[in-house]
Amino acid sequence: MALIQPIKTPPLTTFTVPFVAALAAFFGLFVGIANGSGILGLLVGAVIGAALAYGLCTFVPDKRTGTLISAAIFAVVGLLLAGLSGLLGGAIIGFVLGWFAYWLHTGKYRNGVPIYSTPRETLWHNTYKFICGLIFFFLIAPILTVMPLSFNAENFFTFTPGMLALDPEAYSLKHYRDFFSNPDWQQALRNSVQIAPAATLLSVSLGTLAAIGLSQPHVPFRRAIMAILISPMIVPLIISAAGMYFFYSRIGLQGTYVGVVLAHAALGIPFVIITVTATLVGFDDSLTRAAANMGANPVTTFFKVQMPLILPGVISGGLFAFITSFDEVVVVLFVGSVGQKTLPWQMFTGLREQISPTILAVATILVGISILLLTTVELLRRRSERMRGMSPG
Repeated sequence: MALIQPIKTPPLTTFTVPFVAALAAFFGLFVGIANGSGILGLLVGAVIGAALAYGLCTFVPDKRTGTLISAAIFAVVGLLLAGLSGLLGGAIIGFVLGWFAYWLHTGKYRNGVPIYSTPRETLWHNTYKFICGLIFFFLIAPILTVMPLSFNAENFFTFTPGMLALDPEAYSLKHYRDFFSNPDWQQALRNSVQIAPAATLLSVSLGTLAAIGLSQPHVPFRRAIMAILISPMIVPLIISAAGMYFFYSRIGLQGTYVGVVLAHAALGIPFVIITVTATLVGFDDSLTRAAANMGANPVTTFFKVQMPLILPGVISGGLFAFITSFDEVVVVLFVGSVGQKTLPWQMFTGLREQISPTILAVATILVGISILLLTTVELLRRRSERMRGMSPG
């Protein structure tokens, strides 16, 4: 029986050092541009990165200690160059470079690929993960930019010199205080709180019933009906909004609370149908037949047998419907009136008619609510998998 050979430590000077030097040069380029000389920053970064990788991997074998030393060194350099903001940025850069050096030198870059993988396959595996990381950063960077700006002490939408220097006087909660004290913002918040739950309740009720009905194999034209019900997710929102406007204006619902609730419910129903349908895939139909054999009527079977098992999918769909209604602005502009001005509508008005930095505070609050709701959805998804035996408890 052939023994599996252990992975050899990659060569330090011909593998680890050049790659760490390249990453350090990348960071040095940006630091150099900020200080007036990008080429000098690139060269200095490459030299420092090469020396750092060689020193850590040769004299500090412990990964945790070496990474902390690297972060401390760069933090001190950053503090000398740019104050407190430089200290924070330098610590992050030093930590990344230290981690990257040990990741290469210890062969951790081969984790996740078969031991027989060629260098090209290993390179593609790590390149793919790097591309995914860049996409994630591209998506999350605007949010990470808005959140600190909401604490700006000035009425600007940009970082002030004081904020970049981490001056405590450059930060303030005044935009949050304006949000909680301004009657226009509070009225918009009340409208959103009144509309979103009603639309969510309607979406969950109709969407769950539709998903259960369409899960039955004897229902004719199931695919066509499903396509029609989820079409609000596919059709451009401006088209749906224009259609709702002309339809509601003819039946007297345009500009009313009921009209906005119905419009948002139509947008939320597809999310409920999709999540509940996905939950019903693992549902055992023999349970409903067993309940019927025991004398339970369809309503009792639904609430006592079926609903507890599909409840995670129902709640997940309801959360998505709530987020859709709470964050929606295009449809409410068409079918709503000034009396139904929601929070996103007020934010849109603040951008178009008056530049109000309170928008940044509201955006941060909405991001926090969305993160909380999405965390709940993920917990419910895991609970649903455990209940259906798809993952260990």
